[in-house]
Amino acid sequence: MLKRVDIVGNPNLGVFILATDDLAIVPYNLIDEKVEIIKETLEVDAVKSSISGSSLIGSLAVANSNGLVVSPHVLDREIKQFEDLGLNVATVPGRYTALGNIIAANDNGAIVSPFLSEDAINIIEETLDVNVKATSMIGSDIIGSLIQVTNKGFLISSKAVQSEVRLAQEVFGVEGDIGTVGKGIPLVGACSIANSNGAIVAKDSTGPEMARVEEALGFLDDDF
Repeated sequence: MLKRVDIVGNPNLGVFILATDDLAIVPYNLIDEKVEIIKETLEVDAVKSSISGSSLIGSLAVANSNGLVVSPHVLDREIKQFEDLGLNVATVPGRYTALGNIIAANDNGAIVSPFLSEDAINIIEETLDVNVKATSMIGSDIIGSLIQVTNKGFLISSKAVQSEVRLAQEVFGVEGDIGTVGKGIPLVGACSIANSNGAIVAKDSTGPEMARVEEALGFLDDDF
């Protein structure tokens, strides 16, 4: 299922919300009506929480079906909540706390910013149980903001060149394509949330953008 909805009052859905194939983690202040849209579209349970006391959940954490990596400033009560949900949780050391902005991952692989330390990369590999490729893409280190990836496909910024698309295909093990959301926004990871069941994109996304998202994330064969 694919929807364009104003969830958080601005296009940056992926900054506030984290989704896997099993779960969506949303801010405490997100109204129940919006939570229900997320649950219905992504076909998951949703829990309200925070990361480091902040509502910027999607910026401060990254997850796949195997685990959750979070900012080193995560609170003990937050870790306990996630572990009680059955998640394998690990903190990533270093001064780069906005992990969601600098890591893109699915169940097959992860691409991370090259300034992450070897210790940080090892923790990401172990917790998410994936191989990690550290590299800049599109001349930028904010990998997580530039890519929306699931276990069925990926959408990467329209500024990506073909070699970068091929690299993403190799790392993530799925097909994908370039595109934008929200009427030309290239930060597709920051401005959408998605899993294998569905996606929600910025409300101003155009028809052609929606069609590209649908194809890139592998929803064309789904029965809508």
